[in-house]
Amino acid sequence: MDTSAEGCNPNMTGQVVGYVRVSSADQNPQRQIETLAGCDRLFTDKASGKNTERPALTELLGYVREGDTVRVASLDRLARNMRDMLELVETLTGKGVTVEFVKEGLTFKGEGEGDSMSRLLLGIFASVAEFERATIRERQREGIEIAKAQGKYRGRARALNPEQVEQAKTLVATGVAKAKVARDLGVSRQTLYNALAAA
Repeated sequence: MDTSAEGCNPNMTGQVVGYVRVSSADQNPQRQIETLAGCDRLFTDKASGKNTERPALTELLGYVREGDTVRVASLDRLARNMRDMLELVETLTGKGVTVEFVKEGLTFKGEGEGDSMSRLLLGIFASVAEFERATIRERQREGIEIAKAQGKYRGRARALNPEQVEQAKTLVATGVAKAKVARDLGVSRQTLYNALAAA
């Protein structure tokens, strides 16, 4: 996705390349895109950040050249653990590419004056982000345990096995209402609709 270069640093000798990542196809990347407005080109991944094996990120790494700047909305959009974060930043700066994180106000330019302090800050921010995610997961687990104790947690929606799908198709074909079929099979109507559509 290409955008106008207006608003980019006029002193940059190369392109300003934006990187956007959302965890799933259902999430909206618009806020990140707005944050990175003015970049020459955007690379967007709809994938988990648990590792660096992402199509757009791989393409970006092969695209950028010395003098370019990679701009990311925030640290956790580039990587979700400190090891991957440092590796990606070192790979980019090693090619002569500047890396900017807008939210945290961090800029990395490879070896040079002030580089050690920047890397220290990167490690601290990445560690804090990792801790925050761990805390959120822990709260989610605690919430699930409380809901289970109160009898309110239903868990993941139950799926239909192939035999049940065939049974459902037969019943629906004979005129039985889908809502009744779903009730009899102990699943939600949406689960039944999805299973029938897939079949």
